[in-house]
Amino acid sequence: MSRYQRSGAGATTTRPGSLWAAASFKPVWAIAALIPLAFLAVFFVWPVLALVTRGFYDSESWTLTNVAEVLGSARTWRIIRQTLTLAVLGTLGSLALGVPGAYVLYRLSFRGQKLLRAIATVPFVLPSVVVGVAFRSLLADSGPLGFLKLDGTLVAVVAALVFFNYSVVVRSVGVLWAGLDPRQVEAAATLGAPPPRAFLTVTLPALAPAIASAAALVFLFCASAFGVVLILGGSRTGTVETEIWYQTTALLNLPAAAALSIVQLVIVVASLWLSNTARARQERALRLAGSPKQLPITKTGIPAICCTALTVAGLLLAPLLTLVWRSLQTRTGLGFGNYALLATNANGNLSVSVWRAAANSLVTGVVAMLLAVVLGGCVSFVLSRTPVSRWGRTLLRFTDSVFMLPLGVSAVTVGFGFLITLNRPPLDLRTSWILIPIAQAIVALPLVVRTLLPTWRAIDPRLREAAATLGASPGRVLATVELPLLSRGLGLAVGFAFATSLGEFGATSFLARPDRPTLPVVVYKLISRPGVDNLGMALAAAVVLALATAIVMALAELLGRGEERGW
Repeated sequence: MSRYQRSGAGATTTRPGSLWAAASFKPVWAIAALIPLAFLAVFFVWPVLALVTRGFYDSESWTLTNVAEVLGSARTWRIIRQTLTLAVLGTLGSLALGVPGAYVLYRLSFRGQKLLRAIATVPFVLPSVVVGVAFRSLLADSGPLGFLKLDGTLVAVVAALVFFNYSVVVRSVGVLWAGLDPRQVEAAATLGAPPPRAFLTVTLPALAPAIASAAALVFLFCASAFGVVLILGGSRTGTVETEIWYQTTALLNLPAAAALSIVQLVIVVASLWLSNTARARQERALRLAGSPKQLPITKTGIPAICCTALTVAGLLLAPLLTLVWRSLQTRTGLGFGNYALLATNANGNLSVSVWRAAANSLVTGVVAMLLAVVLGGCVSFVLSRTPVSRWGRTLLRFTDSVFMLPLGVSAVTVGFGFLITLNRPPLDLRTSWILIPIAQAIVALPLVVRTLLPTWRAIDPRLREAAATLGASPGRVLATVELPLLSRGLGLAVGFAFATSLGEFGATSFLARPDRPTLPVVVYKLISRPGVDNLGMALAAAVVLALATAIVMALAELLGRGEERGW
């Protein structure tokens, strides 16, 4: 197919999908690429590199001594083993439960399916402190499952990680599964293959790209988990992420924290490489897949249905329902006493009331969402184009990987990096509240890109061609053709960005001023202090935070209805 674009009296022909390569589109592409790159360079690359280089500098000269000491420590290798163990177990658990869930929620057809999809999606965007508090309320000695003695154990942390990442597997695998042609499995059955063999020989190989992509992404999320591990792991189950936080806040050992950040970067880069490789195969598989086809429930689907039902009830809903129930338990019985205390400062334990902290979270969340959506829209616009040259395609893949780095790099590293870099003119922002939404936008940016990119790529290039043939300028094509179609995925992107900023804890724990704390910071302070009232307020505040996040995502799902192309 040819692409025609008016230029004076003549027309020029360019390759399909290479609209950005045309001369008149280069300014649009350059602006869309340079602004996010500049933002990422100043507020991510610079702070991270500034902290990491502390591991190679001893205040007088460059040296490898600090890194060697950290890597030679038995504690470091124990932390690394625990990190990899948690990541592997969390990934395996998510796949074991998520693949049956993908079949039930995307391949089968039944009433209430959309509601179950929404329930499965909410855990992914719940704040980590909420999940940590919810699982503690379930597994603590006074909780319903306290008799299992799992509080503070590896099992508790892995269960919470699977809770978080279940929806990643369900959505990634389910979108591809819904588009598979059922006639292939029917042909295998006709030839005498029983259902398990048909699944292993026909369906599973077709799903392999989506499963591999989801596994790499879940491994990355598990390896970089912070809030859940900090709250549930205790002193026995630490990770590289929590160790960076401990070395920085408790010991003020910046060289050790910097050296650990280097270790984490190695894990992140390896995970991102695997994720990008698997995702490229998944995208090719999605292009080959047909339109979604749903099947009626049969006997062969009953095991997957039972597995999904138990997962939704036991893993997803039980911790959240327990959290709500225990938030209603007061000194005098059931009631809303803990919620009434949210208007106080917990007898001086907090600098402001919980409701004031919630208002702070909403304000910073809106600013962070706007930053993330605008920048993510620009990045996804650039990545959706197909360069003509090979080096251009290579550069685009590299750019894609760079903007995914915030998914795995320690938010603690970013937050502390802000403090040691943005402390002098012209960017002396240490006392400015704007640092918090900037840090939250950095964390949300990869999710926005991943949400908007499939929508950009799904736009029929013939619509652009028609507008250009009629004389529309590049800017007008963008404004009148592409942006209206982009609105299909914009609602979901806004929801992800807002929900992520509401629950961000790692960087915010460093940057929030005592007089302007956010709700996750307040919840962690309350859960960390003894006292029945402090615990009750923490539970009630966690419910408020979870409810706000769920409402945001429910609205986003409604606005983004019809946009189901995976992560």
